[in-house]
Amino acid sequence: MFVAPDPGKVRLRVSSRAVLGVGLAVAAAELAGLSLTASLTGGLAALLALFTVGDPTVRRQALTTALLPVAGFPVLALATALHGAPLLRDASWLLVVFAGVYARRWGPRGHALGIFAFMMFFVTQFLHALPAQLPELYAAVTLALLVVGAVRFVAWSIERRVPPPAAPAPLPGRGLARPTTRQAFQATAACAVALAAGQVISHDRWYWAVGTAWWIFVNTASRGETLVRGFRRVVGTVTGIAAGLLVAIPLAGAPAPTAALVAVCVFGIFYTAPLSYSWMMFFVTVMAGLLYGLLGVLHPGLLLLRFEETAVGVLGAAVGVALLPVTTHAATNAWIERAVTCVHECTTVAARRLAGDPAADPAPLAAELELLLGRARITLAPLTHPLSPLRARKARARHVLALLDDCAREIRGLSAVAADPDASHDARLAAASWRVESAVHALVPPVRPVRPASPDSALPSHHPGAEAALGHLYGLERALVDLATPLRSAPDAPLVPAA
Repeated sequence: MFVAPDPGKVRLRVSSRAVLGVGLAVAAAELAGLSLTASLTGGLAALLALFTVGDPTVRRQALTTALLPVAGFPVLALATALHGAPLLRDASWLLVVFAGVYARRWGPRGHALGIFAFMMFFVTQFLHALPAQLPELYAAVTLALLVVGAVRFVAWSIERRVPPPAAPAPLPGRGLARPTTRQAFQATAACAVALAAGQVISHDRWYWAVGTAWWIFVNTASRGETLVRGFRRVVGTVTGIAAGLLVAIPLAGAPAPTAALVAVCVFGIFYTAPLSYSWMMFFVTVMAGLLYGLLGVLHPGLLLLRFEETAVGVLGAAVGVALLPVTTHAATNAWIERAVTCVHECTTVAARRLAGDPAADPAPLAAELELLLGRARITLAPLTHPLSPLRARKARARHVLALLDDCAREIRGLSAVAADPDASHDARLAAASWRVESAVHALVPPVRPVRPASPDSALPSHHPGAEAALGHLYGLERALVDLATPLRSAPDAPLVPAA
């Protein structure tokens, strides 16, 4: 995990910046004379601002960061005001859950604002914040976001040099057919079950169950994804509790070593999040134990309670996905269809570029294909999981992924050839492009058929640019033809329903 490829050391730099941003935010709150509760709230706000804000441009990231208080401050006020009214508090939190998930329909900004609102409610339960503390909580969050903004957008703006890829647009739909709407109902039901069961286990720490159910639904789109994420959360929590018994309890809240280890956990959360949810949850759990030690309430029984509440949250998530479920196959088919369609569009644009159209640039489509394949891998994860008992489906899913990776490799090569100013059109490229188009249409019915541009001139067959492009097109054709076999082999899961 820790030797996974990190091109340009982006993960390393983002993780280091997170430690700097969160550390400075907490230090600023302490220097301002705010309480420990306010300082921890500011630290969480800083972590969330760095972790959840993922807009495709720096300007949009800055605007989303500035909008976080708009979502968070009303929730902070509501949660502290209802601290002594359990029924109203619980009902209000479930409304925040529904609104937070529903907001994901508006893309990365809605996603970030929804998470921030939920976590502001969570932190008031974690720290038992009261209405009298609200002014300094506002001050701590405002100070933290100002510090994070200075670090992220002024002092260390990694995204200006390495722009983050734009997330693929969510799957379309209306009403309950829209995945985000359907998931809002699922997450609310899951959190309601977790809230009720969590309070049976503990009247003081029940919120961990709600937090578990909520986070399991983050960045998932199908029943299988949600259940796999729940399993990984349990694995990360159990190992984190074991580490907490060995590290957090002996420290007993000693400030200096606790602060150092919390910094290590912040780094670990950011460094492992793109790679492994289990590792990320390991660091989250260890950090929670360290913070409990800092608050003076840590003991082995509390860590055991943490596990019990996590298990209850996973159970709530399992109940939630049974409501209006989005099946793994339905989500997988939709993302694979989008990926194959993108292969077609990229091939078409590359052929136009090779035909002499300087405005045609396949590079953005090649980048989009990488994102779509990443999303397809996530949806296929339940089928390729090592513990999956469905061996035939596991082999089929792995075969599909291998062929999609072949498509991506050929598209990258074709885009590189098309970018070569010396490469121009060969009459054979048109025929090869047509065959790729036919292979795509055998998988996905044509919606907007776009024909490659006709050649203005023919290039001698020995030209290296033409030969390289032909090689990639032939490779694409083979991969797409081979892809038809696993996609069509299971009659219960066709790529596109038969007309």
